[in-house]
Amino acid sequence: MGPAPKYIDLAYDHANSDESALKLVATLFPDWASQKDTVQFIRFKDGITNTLLKVINKRPGYTEEQIDRDAVLLRAYGNGTQVLIDRDRECASHSLLASHNLAPPLLARFKNGLLYRFISGKVCSPADLRRSDVWRAVARRLAEWHATLPISAILDKPGEKNSSKGPFETMSKISSLPSPNIWTVMYRWSCALPDQTDSQSNRKAMIQKELEWMAEKLGDVPGIHSQQLIFAHCDLLHGNVIVQPSAAHLHHPSEHSEPSSSASSPLTAPSMASDRDVAPVKVHFIDYEYATPSPVAFDIANHFAEWGGFDCDFTVLPTRAQRRNFLSTYLQAYNSFKGREFESKELEQLMAEVDLFRGVPGFYWGIWAIIQAEISSIDFDYANYAEVRMSEYWAWKKSLTNENGQGDQVPVRERRWAQDE
Repeated sequence: MGPAPKYIDLAYDHANSDESALKLVATLFPDWASQKDTVQFIRFKDGITNTLLKVINKRPGYTEEQIDRDAVLLRAYGNGTQVLIDRDRECASHSLLASHNLAPPLLARFKNGLLYRFISGKVCSPADLRRSDVWRAVARRLAEWHATLPISAILDKPGEKNSSKGPFETMSKISSLPSPNIWTVMYRWSCALPDQTDSQSNRKAMIQKELEWMAEKLGDVPGIHSQQLIFAHCDLLHGNVIVQPSAAHLHHPSEHSEPSSSASSPLTAPSMASDRDVAPVKVHFIDYEYATPSPVAFDIANHFAEWGGFDCDFTVLPTRAQRRNFLSTYLQAYNSFKGREFESKELEQLMAEVDLFRGVPGFYWGIWAIIQAEISSIDFDYANYAEVRMSEYWAWKKSLTNENGQGDQVPVRERRWAQDE
């Protein structure tokens, strides 16, 4: 996996952003400290967990490509996010990915963040994820992750912090799985839920009860070739998918303009050609802080949920036909990386497993958002987001347990998920 990254005993200061960022970068590149006039800081605005800065040095005579090649990304952790994220595991994940050429080089850790190389390309919008040339590239890259990355690099060691499986210690379906996994992570999060009031305490108990029910229901889903857990990204939203700039249709705005999901995307230009006319694209995934051993069906169902963006537009989630096409592309790539032949029965199995997991991401991010509403200083309506995401879980559970009464209206998300075309 390679040597541990350099540690810098300094912190990024939000109140003194540029100066503290320059001190951190100058620890790696001392000459930048004397080149303040050419060093610039570009803030990325899409994140709802951390602060992300691109630090560039516009040296005279350098081309844009040379400037980007030397650029550094600074990611400062959000307030209190150690409750949600194991930063040691994030570092191990990043190092492992970099060793497989699936992540940019990790340059250093500092007290409250990471420094790593910049990946040139365009950040996707939610609409971009729904383009077939992009989702096929996502399916292939995700297959590469799942087929080639060992989970052993990010597993707990006996007696290590957070290694407790809580109520799952006595649940055979989960206790037999390596830790951490998606179930133990959700349990740890549930323990961090606020419980100062009776209402909060009741909500916490209800969530933990639902988590146990869900784990009992889904904890033994076999996975492809009986691989129950894979190295999962677990946060494959639009802002974490970068389309490489070599794609033929990336010629509209400047390649190096600041990405933002609210801006017009070059991938969704009104004049776009049909998918057959567009050159194949390649994508990178970024931000590995939530990477955790998980069922493949969770990682894929979670990505499908992100087709609707932070607005949770359920009307644009992938239909049954779109999911089948995505999973077919995924499985062909997965088997190719594994050196195996694709079998059609795998597609039927994975379709069923992803369908079964479709409500779990709403529960996962619902817990996350309840905690973020208490700790985050980022301007985002976490409380409302938690309600919307948890509603996905309740709608799925009602469908799964046939609790919808006669005459009850089927929620939009469930109707869209059942749509064939």
